[in-house]
Amino acid sequence: MKLHIGNLAKGVTDAELSDLITPIAKPATLEIVRDPSGASRGFGFAEFASDDEANAVIAGLDGKELSGQQLKLGVARPRKGDVRVQTPATPQA
Repeated sequence: MKLHIGNLAKGVTDAELSDLITPIAKPATLEIVRDPSGASRGFGFAEFASDDEANAVIAGLDGKELSGQQLKLGVARPRKGDVRVQTPATPQA
């Protein structure tokens, strides 16, 4: 499950975010989204192997303060324009 981590202070590093999350669950991927100049855009994503791990991170960190700002965690939604893989319909007999 992929989580959206919002309301990150601009100065938070990948290492700081990892140090906060890892005691709860080890993310498969973790990134802070940055603009072309390398500055944080104030949000990031973490992906976990299981829904249980992701839900534990949400429960443990949503609303927690990091660098003076309250984190907002939730399940990541697909971006506009992302293609979803759909299974073909079962042929009618």
